[in-house]
Amino acid sequence: MRLVIARCSVDYVGRLTAHLPSAQRLILVKADGSVSIHADDRAYKPLNWMSPPCILQEAPGVWTVTNKLGEQLVLTIEAVLHDSSHELGVDPGLVKDGVEAHLQILLAAHPRALGDGMTLVRREYPTPIGPVDLLCRDGEGRSVAVEIKRRGEIDGVEQLTRYLELMNRDPLLAPVRGIFAAQEIKPQARVLALDRGIDCVTLDYDALRGADDPTARLF
Repeated sequence: MRLVIARCSVDYVGRLTAHLPSAQRLILVKADGSVSIHADDRAYKPLNWMSPPCILQEAPGVWTVTNKLGEQLVLTIEAVLHDSSHELGVDPGLVKDGVEAHLQILLAAHPRALGDGMTLVRREYPTPIGPVDLLCRDGEGRSVAVEIKRRGEIDGVEQLTRYLELMNRDPLLAPVRGIFAAQEIKPQARVLALDRGIDCVTLDYDALRGADDPTARLF
């Protein structure tokens, strides 16, 4: 990971345009190729970002980040206050709480709870940035990546989005669609998921534990 603190302005050029005026900001360039720009508030959420795969080109005073769709983040660098790189190594991934782990086991045993004709390929399918909870195939034989949460929030949708971007590069899997499954899904997470073509499934934990043929509600 590369960590840069700089005074900069940022312009996004793509499906729309956006401008961040000059200020001191934190710029993170991660090993997966993503670039994100942060302020000293808003918790974990960046002001702007570019998901991988993307290319960072550095010229004096200007950084240009371009993704596969041709969208760009243009950073006009006025002053660099800090620039360092750190090797974090392989992350072991998120350790789920008991409910999430049990939901994964239940859905692996009853994948049709995610949709008619759904079958399990494997649990904890490995990707370069961590395992996706379930890899399934739907009734039409298409690959489906399933991310399971107890409470579905925006960060879970972002996590699944990153998995899908990587998995869709594998010609043996592509096209891969996503399902975001949780006991409760926040409205903002649902909107983001649907905007990215990801289905949302609300799970009934008690029904999954007790029913021979568990069902879920697909929205």
